[in-house]
Amino acid sequence: MKVVIALGSNMGDTNSHLHHAIDELEKIIAIKAVSSFYKTAPVGGPEQEDYLNAVVIGECDMDPLDLLVAMQEIETMAGRTREIHWGPRTLDLDLISYGDHEIHEPHLELPHPRAHERAFVLEPWLEIDPDGVLIGHGSIAELLAGLKR
Repeated sequence: MKVVIALGSNMGDTNSHLHHAIDELEKIIAIKAVSSFYKTAPVGGPEQEDYLNAVVIGECDMDPLDLLVAMQEIETMAGRTREIHWGPRTLDLDLISYGDHEIHEPHLELPHPRAHERAFVLEPWLEIDPDGVLIGHGSIAELLAGLKR
């Protein structure tokens, strides 16, 4: 199943955090593409440093909830804590989409409910998947163009 995962970091050695996360993700999914790293301003939450963001596309046969749990374990290994909602973090991994699955559960919502509003997800995704589509929202290129208007 095709998976799209967004990565972000704005604490410590952000470049190393993202590279380490990619290495760890490679252990649980077959990575097909990794975007460039993008420096972006934070969205929401308290005042904080800029983020380094990227998107990974891969193939995975794990249950989506099991994949989410594995991603949270990678975040924890990187020193991620969840003290301030939308606060600074060493590593943030978001499961953006999982094939054409639509899931609406307390711990997992797919596709990610705010991905279509986030240039820091759409721009790196478009770089590595120009024909990409976010289920229920449309083409990545059109969504990004809409945000830039």
